[in-house]
Amino acid sequence: MITQYTEPIKELESMKKYPKELYSLGDRTLLGRPKVSIVGTRRPSIYTQHQTQNLASALSKRGICLVSGAAMGVDALVHQGAGYHNTIAVVANSLDIRYPAVNRHIIEGIENKGLLLSQFPNTTKAAPWSFVVRNELVVALGNVLIVTEADENSGSMRSVEFALKMDKEIFVLPQRIGESNGTNKLLEEGLAKPIYNIENFANDYGVIPQNEVIEKDEFFYFCQTSPTFDDAVSRFSDRVYEAELEGLIYIENGLVRLV
Repeated sequence: MITQYTEPIKELESMKKYPKELYSLGDRTLLGRPKVSIVGTRRPSIYTQHQTQNLASALSKRGICLVSGAAMGVDALVHQGAGYHNTIAVVANSLDIRYPAVNRHIIEGIENKGLLLSQFPNTTKAAPWSFVVRNELVVALGNVLIVTEADENSGSMRSVEFALKMDKEIFVLPQRIGESNGTNKLLEEGLAKPIYNIENFANDYGVIPQNEVIEKDEFFYFCQTSPTFDDAVSRFSDRVYEAELEGLIYIENGLVRLV
């Protein structure tokens, strides 16, 4: 059921203007997860296709929610790589319209398992200006922005402009000279950092829990930061001891680690 979302979202305070309206469809608890935004070209190379899905999957396995724009190309690969249950799609039209039609099955999957967001009331069709609005919201939701492939003067580079204004870190995939000129220029100008090893990059966001039944809640994400035992007990009290007895965490050199 499409509902108007009225609760404040801290991440959106970084936007030039907080959205007057925000509509949602799906699992709104995903907004409470650590989030990473990934965008890119609608016509990715085979290399970009493969690495984008690997990147989204690696982050998702660590409990990170992936944010993108439900468009063809990189966006669709992000949502698929993350798994529909762990992705937020921000669309450039109202939620009663599934656009683009080629991604209809992806959008339906996110409706059922993930979260769809839009700033537009019912019957609003996508237009050139609405994609710009969509892009700003995608960037605002993520802790960082990753651009896996983009040409200069593309919509993805407009997303980069938003990220720079919001003072967000920008990461890109290394690309060959003459390809993905937009992201290569970001590297040349020192505005982005390259991702040379996907697993090492994803490890900055935590570990892949061996116990798949552990709930992805505030305690889980706190433990992903390897806090001290004293800090964990101070914040979560008996939950720490219970999790240790259940074999969900262990204590190593005074630090709390997920199993």
